[in-house]
Amino acid sequence: MAETGTAREPFARLLDRVGRPAHRCAVVHPVDALSLSGALEAQRLGLVVPILVGNQSKVRAAADSAGLDISGLELVDAAHSHAAADEAVRLAAEGAVSMLMKGHIATGELMAASLRREGGLRTQRRMSHVFVLETPAWPKWILISDGALNIAPDLTTKRWITQNAIDLANALGIAAPLTAILSATELVDPAMASTIDAAALCKMADRGQIRGGILDGPLAFDLAMSPAAVRAKGLNSPVAGAADILIVPGIEAGNMLAKQLDYLADAEAAGLVLGAKVPIVLTSRADSPAERAASAALAACYLAWQDHSG
Repeated sequence: MAETGTAREPFARLLDRVGRPAHRCAVVHPVDALSLSGALEAQRLGLVVPILVGNQSKVRAAADSAGLDISGLELVDAAHSHAAADEAVRLAAEGAVSMLMKGHIATGELMAASLRREGGLRTQRRMSHVFVLETPAWPKWILISDGALNIAPDLTTKRWITQNAIDLANALGIAAPLTAILSATELVDPAMASTIDAAALCKMADRGQIRGGILDGPLAFDLAMSPAAVRAKGLNSPVAGAADILIVPGIEAGNMLAKQLDYLADAEAAGLVLGAKVPIVLTSRADSPAERAASAALAACYLAWQDHSG
C-alpha cells in the first residue's frame, strides 16, 4: 500500500520462515489484475498453488487484459462473487485448500460465508485480523489487531484478538512477544472502558487464559513504542517502549493506526485473519502484488507453526 520512499522488497526475511511445500490456496473472485498478480507472485515465490475461484470468463478476461498467464492454474467456476465465496469456503471446510485469499470481493461478503454456522469455517476461537507492518521507522515488525474485522469487540473477543496475534508472532519467530493493550492513558479509569478491558486482559494472561506473550496495559501509544516517553513518565513496564504487538480498543483505531504507518512512515503491510479453520489472506484493494504475496507468506508461516506445535 505504501506510495512513498525508496523501493525495497517487502518482508524479504519473512520468506526464510515459510514452510514447504506450497499450500493450496483458494483465491476468491480474482477478476482484476491486482488479485491475479498477487496470486501469481505468491506462486512464483513458492508459497501457494493458486486455485482461482470465480466466474471463468471474467477471470480470463482480467488475465488477458493485464497480460498475465494463468494457463497452468486450476479454475473453479462460480457465477458471481457470492457464489465464489461459498465455493471457496466449501473447499476449505472439506480440506481441499489450506488457506483462502481475498480477490476482488468485499470483505463482508467473504467473511459472511466464512462465519456461517453450517458449513462455514468457525472454530472455538473468535476470528480476528492482524496487520503485520514493516517500516524503516522501526527496527522490527509491528503487529496491530484488530483493525479490519471486529468493529466493537467485547472482552471475550479481545481475549481471542490478543491470543491470535500472539500466535502469529510466535509463528514469525517472536518468542514471548511484548504485547501492549492500547488506550489513551496508562491509568485504569472507570470512565474509559478500554482501560478496564486492558487491565482484565493482563490479569487473564496472569491466569493462563492468554498464553505465549507478555502483556501490559492500558498503555498509550507513546508509552508502548517510545523509550523516551517511558523514561519521561517514569513507567516501570516489561512491554513499554518496545512493543511487538499493539492491541487496539476498536476497529477505527486499528485501521487508522495501520494506514498512518503505511502512508506516513513508508510502511509495507500484510494482513491475515486467524481463528478460522484455515488462515484467510485479507488484502486491501490498494495492496501491491508483493504485499499480497507477503500476506500469503504470513499464512504459510502460521500453517508451518501449527504443524510444528501440534
